[in-house]
Amino acid sequence: MTPISLDRKRVVITGAARGLGRAFAEHAAQAGARLVLGDILEDLGRATADAIGSGGAEVHFEALDLARPDSVQAFAAAAVRHLGGIDGLINNAAIATGIGGKSCEEIDIETWDRVMNVNVRGTWLMVKACLPGLRNAGNGKIVNVASDTALWGAPNLLHYVSSKGAIIAMTRSLARELGPDGISVNAIAPGLTLVEATEYVPEERHRLYVDGRAMPRAQNPEDVVGPALYLLSDAADFVTGQLLPANGGFVFN
Repeated sequence: MTPISLDRKRVVITGAARGLGRAFAEHAAQAGARLVLGDILEDLGRATADAIGSGGAEVHFEALDLARPDSVQAFAAAAVRHLGGIDGLINNAAIATGIGGKSCEEIDIETWDRVMNVNVRGTWLMVKACLPGLRNAGNGKIVNVASDTALWGAPNLLHYVSSKGAIIAMTRSLARELGPDGISVNAIAPGLTLVEATEYVPEERHRLYVDGRAMPRAQNPEDVVGPALYLLSDAADFVTGQLLPANGGFVFN
């Protein structure tokens, strides 16, 4: 991956204990960022922060439950205390594990509401809580993690697909609203990536992705890191409201 400089940038990453979030954190630290990581998986999150910080980077961990507005507010306040402000936010945390395989008729209301509360409302609450810090930065960056399932309409996953479609729409509206404050808001749409959260996905779905990509191979977390870090960097100062699929060409945007 081509090096991207995030030297001394103060970056907040949610859902950072493992998978894509951990990959974002590892590479952001290598690029020079100062980090606050959040996750509901507290023990694993602290271990991740300690592991990344052992290389000399400044990395803090704070517990975060996106379903609880008070937790989101406390997390953002702690991030500002640790870093003195916020230059970038990666909204990565979401419910994805163990909810697939049900038709639109089979999804229960409780699960639907839980997915929407975390994936959609939680993303909005995180943006809202981090806005004072981002405004003070002068050229703050928000990167929302959507999914290419919202671009091709993956079946038997309606609640997740709908939540990620909402993230794409939210990104565009926020870009218009926050642009006058110098804040850029963009989204990336990863394809099916080999992380812990996708271990439950049936082998035929993995094969569908590999066979359908313009670059026909499995997708790893590192394949998504470059686009995210670019959108956090000064190189993307005049890029906003955009959706960048990072999926090896399974869908084009």
